[in-house]
Amino acid sequence: MFINREIEKFLIEQDMPATKFGRLAAHDPRLVLDIRMGRELRSGTIVKLRSFMNRYRQECGI
Repeated sequence: MFINREIEKFLIEQDMPATKFGRLAAHDPRLVLDIRMGRELRSGTIVKLRSFMNRYRQECGI
């Protein structure tokens, strides 16, 4: 699955604003907006974002 779809799905299931996700996951509140506008992510950043989403889901009991 593409990381942008994973992020969008995560935002919906967690009812989380895009800026909050970017701030928590990468210290970049514009991250999701930039991805939506076509920003290419490095593989290390993708790993970091997936790790954040998995950790967040575990902490929330999902």
